[in-house]
Amino acid sequence: MSTIDPSRLLQMRSSILNQNQALQRAAGRGGVGTGEAGVEGAGGTPDFGAAINSALQQVNAQQAKASELSEAYERGDTHDIVSVMIERQKASLGFETTLQVRNKLLSAYRDIMNMPV
Repeated sequence: MSTIDPSRLLQMRSSILNQNQALQRAAGRGGVGTGEAGVEGAGGTPDFGAAINSALQQVNAQQAKASELSEAYERGDTHDIVSVMIERQKASLGFETTLQVRNKLLSAYRDIMNMPV
């Protein structure tokens, strides 16, 4: 049986860590301990609640923008029906996506709760 060389193991470990950091930078996440505001909590760990909250706020903003443009069209302030319909479709897509994510989360929660301990 061959012996394990500790220096070789340390070299492999540092190589893996360097590759991991390079992949994170390429993905736009930065290095260890850096993150986008509102998505990562204290210590640089991803915060699921903040990510969901941010996504819901974006969907809500899109819904408000679509409603505002629709009302402006109905009042006669704008005659650009194309932009109104595009914004309404964006809002509809965001809402449908939110519903699908909610359904998947509920399904996962039910699956976890039904697991034998």
